[in-house]
Amino acid sequence: MAKLTVRDIDVSGKRVLVRVDFNVPFDEKTGEITDDSRIRASLPTINYLLERGARVILCSHLGRPDGKVVDKLRLTGVARRLSQILGKQVAVTRDAIGPETSEAVESLRSGEVLLLENLRFHAGEEENDPAFARKLAELADLFVNDAFGTAHRAHASTAGITRYLPSVAGFLMQKELETLGSILTSPAHPFAGLVGGAKVSDKVSMLENIMDKVDFLLIGGGMAATFLKANSYEVGLSLIEEDRLDTAIELVGKAADNGVTLFLPVDVVVADEISAGAESRVVSIENIPPRQKIVDIGKQTIDRFSEELRKCKTVFWNGPMGIYEIPGFAEGTQAMAKLLAELDATTVIGGGSTAEIVTNLGLTDKMSFVSTGGGASLNFLGGSKLPGVEALLDKDSN
Repeated sequence: MAKLTVRDIDVSGKRVLVRVDFNVPFDEKTGEITDDSRIRASLPTINYLLERGARVILCSHLGRPDGKVVDKLRLTGVARRLSQILGKQVAVTRDAIGPETSEAVESLRSGEVLLLENLRFHAGEEENDPAFARKLAELADLFVNDAFGTAHRAHASTAGITRYLPSVAGFLMQKELETLGSILTSPAHPFAGLVGGAKVSDKVSMLENIMDKVDFLLIGGGMAATFLKANSYEVGLSLIEEDRLDTAIELVGKAADNGVTLFLPVDVVVADEISAGAESRVVSIENIPPRQKIVDIGKQTIDRFSEELRKCKTVFWNGPMGIYEIPGFAEGTQAMAKLLAELDATTVIGGGSTAEIVTNLGLTDKMSFVSTGGGASLNFLGGSKLPGVEALLDKDSN
């Protein structure tokens, strides 16, 4: 990786501000964290700093409070879970900045951890306000960005702060960039992209950028309806992106030009409505009823996709194959997850809802790598520069 990492700097006794991604899912009723994988993903960097006597100051956002204090989005529960995992007390401040926070940082001793309150309680965070970034920087001697999931955002705690502190990558950031980078530069072939989710528009740049790298492209999920419509199939009441029909046709053409075999569903599950109690049935793509909606890929498509994926040495998966939140419409998504877990191949999961699916099925350890960043991984694989990465010190800057 071309950026300096935490391993390249002296952290002993230093106040180190670490941007982590603790934007974890939690139960609205109980407030309990339902998946702590993002917290655990930060442990290598946190433990490295603690072992070397750094004074560790963690900062993160949680949810979308829109620049206001929202009590249910406080990081108290996150601090509690992190304390349990680390086996040491992690206090959380009442505010991300301010006199009380400065005092808490000053009293921090080597080998101790402090968590700042939700950064997004301040509008200056998402606005990348220099004044807010400077106040954060005043708390520390060094900055470490270990939040790949927010690296595609130019916020005060990801980009702005780097103007005021020496700034390097954490181990999670390093691993994300190296793993995702390797499937762009040196994937083992055959290489397949398994792509789903609702919108073609979210994936266009990524699809275009990997088109000359993959051997197979398998399209499922809601976005498959747009591709089918572009190929003159009846898709009933399925949600499609009318303004992306030409884009879908262009992508099919680019696949052909690059010698990529593109697979669309051959059968789908349809239902009258998207609800847990809705009746559903499997139909071929030639027989989609005009008053029904596509909610999943069908059994023949599962078999066909599985056959192709078993040939592969590298698979990148981003996006569910159907409305996976409803059990009756989750078979295609679950089948793909279980298949990838069994493959003798490099399997990279592209963050977001796809990572949640794999985690919920207990298959994380069966995959080669599960990214912590949905939008960030798509942007990176789409060839976009990530502000939170670009702002870090280059290796040749020393």
